[in-house]
Amino acid sequence: MANSKYEYVRFFEQPDSLLPNTWIVVRIDGRGFTKLCAQYGFEKPNDKRAIDLMNAAAKAVMADLPDIVLAYGVSDEYSFVFHKTCQLFERRASKLVSTVVSTFTAFYLHLWPTFFTGGLVDDVRLVVPLLPTFDGRAVCYPSVQNLRDYLSWRQVDCHINNLYNTTFWALVQKGGMDSVEATELLKGTFSADKNEILFSRFQINYNNEPEMYKKGSVVFRDYELVNPAGSNAAQTAEAADNVAEPPTVSKSKAESDKKRRAKARITVEHIDIIKDEFWDRRPWLLTGQPGTLPKQL
Repeated sequence: MANSKYEYVRFFEQPDSLLPNTWIVVRIDGRGFTKLCAQYGFEKPNDKRAIDLMNAAAKAVMADLPDIVLAYGVSDEYSFVFHKTCQLFERRASKLVSTVVSTFTAFYLHLWPTFFTGGLVDDVRLVVPLLPTFDGRAVCYPSVQNLRDYLSWRQVDCHINNLYNTTFWALVQKGGMDSVEATELLKGTFSADKNEILFSRFQINYNNEPEMYKKGSVVFRDYELVNPAGSNAAQTAEAADNVAEPPTVSKSKAESDKKRRAKARITVEHIDIIKDEFWDRRPWLLTGQPGTLPKQL
């Protein structure tokens, strides 16, 4: 860069590197999605097209950024997890957040026609000024337990919100109530109360609702599952947390791992990520090392 009398302005830029040796979670959220859902006629309580679109955009982000080891999404939000050894963009918060948000938004807009136009229903085309946009933030979690508790929090929140929304919209759409009446009826109710309302009034067994809506979406690279008897998530977590500083990875090893990740299929599942079994069978999520690719049939 050529020197000039204006170069001093560089010193106004402040360093924003995230804490070293911590898990980084970049969470994005839809901006103004209540209005957007109304504008484009999203189905209530859940619109499968919208969720499939979110998942497709998340898969595309993971394919574009191999440093992401896991993503979890529900409604109009997605959390992208970077391993604690990640050095992408020198761990600068602004670069990580802006890259994830812009990449996700770009794919969301690009893939919109795949899910909302050209189908059996009327086309739903995006119009100005109400276009989908997202914001984002980066949070560091020092331990595997902290990371798992964060993801558990989001999945529990998914269940709580979906049960409420399923009951609310059943009261409105099938029970003839307006939104004020439905809100008042549900005020102070517990999960058991909502399940009872769904079953006794509308013959809806909440347990039979699609797992996608109850558990959210988990996106990860698909390697061969490990026998739980030969793995233990708690021991893996403890070993990872006891490392005082990130291990040094050679350039050749980093390139090799990147290529192995690129060969892995990125999958979307709707499963429990709170229990140990999910982590026991997929130890690569915590170690950060690529697993064994499934044998080709």
